[in-house]
Amino acid sequence: MNKDLTIGKPETVLRKFCLPLFGSIVFQQLYNIADSLVAGKFIGENALAAVGNSYEITLIFIAFAFGCNMGCSVIVSQMFGAKDYGRLKTTVTTACLFSAVLCLLLMLCGILGCDPLLRLIRTPADVFFDSALYLDIYVWGLPFVFFYNIATGIFSALGDSKTPFYFLAVSSTANIAVDILFVQAFHMGVAGVAWATFLCQGISCILAVIAVWKRLRQIPVSKKPAVFDFDILKKILVIAVPSILQQSFVSVGNIMIQSIINGFGASVMAGYSAAVKLNNLMITSFTTIGNGISNFTAQNLGAHKFGRIREGFRGGLKLIWSLCAPFCLFYIFFGKYLLLLFMKQDSAAALMTGRQFLWILAPFYFVVSAKLAADGILRGIGAMGKFMAATFTDLALRVILAFILSGLTGSSLGIWFAWPIGWTIAMILSISFYRRECQKWG
Repeated sequence: MNKDLTIGKPETVLRKFCLPLFGSIVFQQLYNIADSLVAGKFIGENALAAVGNSYEITLIFIAFAFGCNMGCSVIVSQMFGAKDYGRLKTTVTTACLFSAVLCLLLMLCGILGCDPLLRLIRTPADVFFDSALYLDIYVWGLPFVFFYNIATGIFSALGDSKTPFYFLAVSSTANIAVDILFVQAFHMGVAGVAWATFLCQGISCILAVIAVWKRLRQIPVSKKPAVFDFDILKKILVIAVPSILQQSFVSVGNIMIQSIINGFGASVMAGYSAAVKLNNLMITSFTTIGNGISNFTAQNLGAHKFGRIREGFRGGLKLIWSLCAPFCLFYIFFGKYLLLLFMKQDSAAALMTGRQFLWILAPFYFVVSAKLAADGILRGIGAMGKFMAATFTDLALRVILAFILSGLTGSSLGIWFAWPIGWTIAMILSISFYRRECQKWG
């Protein structure tokens, strides 16, 4: 059901809208978590390291899909808030055509460039083959990744956060079962993990696209909308390109950090691979709530209800911190048991690496979540320059400090301290940018 986010108490509206988004991203992360879990438990430490190593590269592809999602979602939200349904439909078809072309180009780059990139990040020989195999299969599933993201972006723009949740709940749960089936029953190794994700994401994408098409047909228009519009494409790109650049540079930065981690051997790689999945579950969840704040902001911007945007930020911050607190405590005190889901008890070095990572980062989830809430406002109002400035500051600090601190300490421990420093400074920037924008509204 479509929902107008410009009416009702902002805090209540955001909570009802964002909680299903939070549930959706938890299930979406289960795709990657399941891959690592099955690889580590049923294949071995090297397989876990290979999947984790490949994951950092897949995030580059996901960055482009996410950018298309945000570009389409924010503009559709503005059109929906302004009740301009004809241009809303044109926005959807324009975004789909642009995404299809971009996806094909990325598939070509992936087919030709993944092996050289694995060599560039110093992938150890004992995990290189499995890393390359996982990536080769993943690249062929990129159309599913792109169009699923477009579909969920449209649902969110229309105020419907429950439908994507239902799709993901079923497909991600099925992915765990298919992972185990392909690895245990068919003995397919890392290839089985990759093919299981390919299959389940494909089914989820097809169902989501069909549901979006039916939903859009129900929206009345006075005349047949145009299939493509260059002016709308420009508006999409204003949001999409900075989002793509932001996510891509973050992914590139993570790859650079991964190259440092790879120098410490397979055990540290495996521990980081498990811990970073848990970390990414939280960061991606906060980001998704930030995306929900963007949709809320964009709809209210289209309706010229600026006071609701301020109230939305306060309500969003309360929501995101209420979710942050239990996870932070759980990771600090029970992280060991979560990590053991991915690895065997005898992987002592890998387990200690993962625990140290979580101990250092978890207390700062309150900091990074505040940044992402402010980023949601900045993105929703189209202040992409400020949004990018804060994000790139975080990225640059994390990469530079990872190199410096790992060299000073002579261990992977120095790398983990780069995260909190980058998050803290970027949070200060994002909050200050948000306050400056508020001053413009009077």
